[in-house]
Amino acid sequence: MCSVLSRARRWAFAFHVLTRQQHTAWESDHHGRLYTGHIQTSPVQKALLAVGSGIAALQNPYRHDMVAVLGETTGHLALVKLRNRMRNNPEGYTILIERPRIQLSTLDLSWMSALPDGSLGREYLCFLEKNKVTPDTRANVKFVDDEELAYVMQRYREVHDLLHTLLGMPTNMLGEVAVKMFEAAQTGLPMCILGAILGPLRLSTSRLQKLTTSLGPWALHSGIHSRCVLSVFYERRWEQNLEDLREELNIEPPPFTLPANSKRPS
Repeated sequence: MCSVLSRARRWAFAFHVLTRQQHTAWESDHHGRLYTGHIQTSPVQKALLAVGSGIAALQNPYRHDMVAVLGETTGHLALVKLRNRMRNNPEGYTILIERPRIQLSTLDLSWMSALPDGSLGREYLCFLEKNKVTPDTRANVKFVDDEELAYVMQRYREVHDLLHTLLGMPTNMLGEVAVKMFEAAQTGLPMCILGAILGPLRLSTSRLQKLTTSLGPWALHSGIHSRCVLSVFYERRWEQNLEDLREELNIEPPPFTLPANSKRPS
């Protein structure tokens, strides 16, 4: 056990040093920057970042920064497939052209709060309030070496809470695992697949039973058979009824309701 912890500390230290080196290199030379905040890395550096962030995320799934780095350094092939799906969908293509962002600065909270109960905008706002979360906690992409793919990753992060709303899942561990299973089937991102596999290990026996008997199969089925959730221009659908949107996307309602929880893993 001591050797495992020692190895993990060494990886974490190497990750810290590499990250600082990359920041220093970017600050001293802006050449090669593909977008604001981009940090150019070699394949070897990406591998080190992936291993270091993966170990850190396994030790503490609440380290959103480590989860973010893991997703960026391992997700290239999945991001290409997602980008192509968006390009082949009129609504998704429009998103790639216009590059909307989901942040507090882009949301009209007063208007959304006045929307009818059951509308996407109203239910999304209620989700944020009940679970005490905000879209502004999503980190900006840094390590994806393609400007358009970087936006696809950013879009995925910023619609994550909307997926919670669509799936009716809170931010407790069981809800997060269910969403990760949906995302794994829907996106193919290695980070999501890893979360879907390892997340259940942190569940209690009773919650694990709920996941394996009903919630998990529902999440996987919905992720496989639903439309591409990144190809939905949610900002233009706030007034749409949530149930109607679920039906349009081929997402079945959850098998049961989970209570909200303010503690969120990622």
